Amino acid sequence: MSRELLTQAKTWVIKIGSSLLTDNGKGLNRDSIARWGKQICALQDAGLDVVLVSSGAVAEGVRRLGLPGRPSAIHEQQAAAAVGQMGLIEAYESQFQQFGKRTAQILLTHDDLSNRKRYLNARSTLRTLLDLRVIPVINENDTVVTDEICFGDNDTLGALVANLINADVLVILTDQAGVFDADPRHNADARLISEAKSSDDMLLAVAGGSGALGKGGMLTKIRAARLASRSGTATCIVHGSSPDVLLALQRGEALGTLLVADKQPVTARKQWLANHLQVRGRLTLDQGAVRVLQAQGKSLLPVGITLVSGAFKRGDLVACVDESGRTIAHGLVNYDADEAQCIAGRSSEQIPVLLGYDGDHEMIHRDNLALV
Repeated sequence: MSRELLTQAKTWVIKIGSSLLTDNGKGLNRDSIARWGKQICALQDAGLDVVLVSSGAVAEGVRRLGLPGRPSAIHEQQAAAAVGQMGLIEAYESQFQQFGKRTAQILLTHDDLSNRKRYLNARSTLRTLLDLRVIPVINENDTVVTDEICFGDNDTLGALVANLINADVLVILTDQAGVFDADPRHNADARLISEAKSSDDMLLAVAGGSGALGKGGMLTKIRAARLASRSGTATCIVHGSSPDVLLALQRGEALGTLLVADKQPVTARKQWLANHLQVRGRLTLDQGAVRVLQAQGKSLLPVGITLVSGAFKRGDLVACVDESGRTIAHGLVNYDADEAQCIAGRSSEQIPVLLGYDGDHEMIHRDNLALV
């Protein structure tokens, strides 16, 4: 593991959190936006492709509307986002224009990335913008998002964007110096973890809670790093107020916590399958089926399924879980839920008798299955 990989990274996704952008609720911190913008322009001038994922619309809207804090009702969050998004994008555009840079605003929902056609369209658009030397500014479409389709936090959105464009590095700018081996707010002996593998379960054990303005915390950042690692992307979690933080990282300086991918990148289609956050049902597998999927990469047959849950249709995305409920894979199912219940636990040779027609022998074909 080495910081040198940041010096060689050509495609960066940079995510900035609400607490930094809004100075903990006091309004957009334009001085900080100016500093980050200048650095992003310098990175692009050095030949790098840069995508910015920005929080802050809801928090800025809360300030503009004079609300006491982030509202809990979804329609009030949407209203705050609509108000705050105006100021957020204006602040970025005016900053980048000073350096002769063009920007593009992109608002996404999970529904945009769960639909295969829209996913490919989003990827094509982003790649085209980067080819045109435009700096895309991406946010979740909070104005129309609902509980059923939201990403939940922009750390996750940043990771999915990194997967979308096969980024080399995801930089998460936060109000913490990085990941510590204990909570530094309560333990004076807590030490910064400089480098680790994104898959290290130790990181989940030491992750803390979320702040008042944002929805994410250190735990969401660790999970985002794991998502990003699917495309071979390294993640750096670092304090956004560090002097010239982005340029220092690009020089290879040991700031924050670097989480490296320790697995080979999976194909774009497998990433799309694995990274879905919304599933229509669950298939509980016996131990033998779990071993076959994880060790041999084979298709999922009905005989290895012990329980079918949910009201899904043929072609829907379902989660494959072990007997403890842990998700091990996502896949596109070949049968409706009632048919899946009928053939679960049975051999494929019995399908014609059980269903009255000779359907697919696999519940999920290996080409439509991805480990998570």
